[in-house]
Amino acid sequence: MKVVLFCGGLGTRLREHSEEIPKPLVNIGRRPIVWHLMRYYAHFGHKDFVLCLGYRGDMIREYFVKYRECLTNDFVLSEGGRKIELLSSDIEDWRITFVDTGLHSSIAERLMRVRRHLEGEDAFLANYADALTDMPLDRQIADFAASDAVVSFVAVPPATSFHGVLGSENGTVTEFGPLRKMGLWINGGFFCMRREIFDHIEKGDELVEKPFDRLIARRKLRVYRYDGFWQQMDTFKDKITYDRMEGRGDCPWKLWQR
Repeated sequence: MKVVLFCGGLGTRLREHSEEIPKPLVNIGRRPIVWHLMRYYAHFGHKDFVLCLGYRGDMIREYFVKYRECLTNDFVLSEGGRKIELLSSDIEDWRITFVDTGLHSSIAERLMRVRRHLEGEDAFLANYADALTDMPLDRQIADFAASDAVVSFVAVPPATSFHGVLGSENGTVTEFGPLRKMGLWINGGFFCMRREIFDHIEKGDELVEKPFDRLIARRKLRVYRYDGFWQQMDTFKDKITYDRMEGRGDCPWKLWQR
């Protein structure tokens, strides 16, 4: 299945880290988060990507155009440097389509602008490109395929650091704690979609608002709940969390290393 990655956001809450680098290129260890995400999809056999570019899309293009596997993989150098033998490879068999979808476009508008690159696809995958998980993607796809839903999305519990009012009486708080205790589930940004999604998007729509409301009315929106590892890259604090995990070698999203 093709994988549509929405890489065009401004990433304003990561400006503390960098004013210039687009969110998908924020590094986790030696590679940007978009590479980690693509490697996750490739692990499950999905290696045909469509990148919806916007803010600093030129930097994302440049990263992949100049990508040299010998700089991030082990290799053997011989013949005075004239011959390089890679001991491992990562993106050699990937196919990546780069599409400028506008600087201020909504997610729905970005999806509509890559529609022609999805011709012939009965279904495809899509992602916000700002979170990683160890969710068994093949199970989500199987659950989606067995249904007649137009869209399936992964739902995850809120981050444990989020707290809220769990109970109150006449303005007096009676219970306060992690939002997880409320049994809430949030959109994790990992989607399976059928081509019919384009029939439910109108001009000016945001993807998960009006189009999803239309799908709900027809009982065509499905959820796949997952309570395992899921971590967003939304703020500088999230960047630090990822860096610490990488430093400890605690990287549950790297299913390809298991």
